[in-house]
Amino acid sequence: MSKGRAEAAAGAPGILLRYLQEQNRPYSAQDVFGNLQREHGLGKAAVVKALEQLAQQGKIKEKMYGKQKIYFADQDQFATVSDADLQGLDAKIVALTAKVQSLQQSCRHMEAELKELTSALTTPEMQKEIQELKKECAAYRERLKNIKAASNHVTPEEKEQVYRERQKYCKEWRKRKRMATELSDAILEGYPKSKKQFFEEVGIETDEDYNVKLPDP
Repeated sequence: MSKGRAEAAAGAPGILLRYLQEQNRPYSAQDVFGNLQREHGLGKAAVVKALEQLAQQGKIKEKMYGKQKIYFADQDQFATVSDADLQGLDAKIVALTAKVQSLQQSCRHMEAELKELTSALTTPEMQKEIQELKKECAAYRERLKNIKAASNHVTPEEKEQVYRERQKYCKEWRKRKRMATELSDAILEGYPKSKKQFFEEVGIETDEDYNVKLPDP
C-alpha cells in the first residue's frame, strides 16, 4: 500500500463518520465507496473496515437488508424535531429544490449559448470568410458576363428542334432493331448453326458489339 493510500485508510473512520452524520441517510459500503473514492482516494477494503469499526464502536448503526449491510448515523445524537420544525424543513426543501431546478435550467441555457459561441466564427475568421465569398461572387459575375456576351447561344426553338429530332431517330432506331431481331429469330428457327455463327457469316453487327445502348424513350 502506498503512503498516500495508507494515510487515507488511517483517516477513513473520521471521514466516514462525518459523512454519514452530514448526509443522515442509509448507505451501503459500495455507496460510500463510490461517493468518496474520488475526493478522498479511499479503497473499497478501507471503507468496509472503517464502517465495521464504527458500527462496533456504536458510533453508527448497522442493519442487514437481505445479504447487504446498510450503515447510517445514530439517530439518538440528533435532537428531537417538532412537527412545526419538520414543516419548516419541508418548506425549505421545496424552496431549495425549486432553486436548484431554476439554476439547472439556467446552466443548460448558458451551456447552449456557450456551445453556440464556441462553434461560431471569430471576427478574423468571419472577415476572411467575407473576403473569400466576395472573390467567389466576383468570379461568378465574370463568368455570367462572358456567358451573356457569347454569340453562340442556342435558342429555345433550336433546343426543342434538337430534342424532337433525337426522339424521331431513337424511335426509328428502336423500330429497325425490333424488325431485325424478329427477322433473325425467324431465320434461326431453321438455321443449323448458332446465332453467333449466323451473325458472323451474314456480317451482322449488333449494338452490343460496340457497347451501345438504345436510349430510353
